[in-house]
Amino acid sequence: MQKILLTCKQVLRSTFLVFGLIMFISLSSSFIFIQQANATTLEELKLVPPEYKPNSQEKINRAYEYDPGVGVLEEERQEAYEQAVKDGENLNTMEKAYERNVKAENEGKPQESIVDKAKEVIENVTAK
Repeated sequence: MQKILLTCKQVLRSTFLVFGLIMFISLSSSFIFIQQANATTLEELKLVPPEYKPNSQEKINRAYEYDPGVGVLEEERQEAYEQAVKDGENLNTMEKAYERNVKAENEGKPQESIVDKAKEVIENVTAK
């Protein structure tokens, strides 16, 4: 009697295991054919012709529609581009732009503290 119960138990386990695997495979295969939400369709591609090049104001407006923060970043980027074009027109303005960039970079770096300078002085004195 016990052998029959053990055999039935093993058959039941293997049946549940096979049934579970079949369900898992069928569910995972159903997700393969689902189109992603961000994928563009052929109809959407036809709406915007490939030769369409938006101007800077259209780019900024589109960025604001997406998110106000992105719009601000796009405006800053556009202003920096216009400033770089203006600076590139003349050699003198290029030098001024270089100096402006160097100053901006130095402002971003933290100044050396007194403690660091003192350590350097102590290292120089003790090394000699």
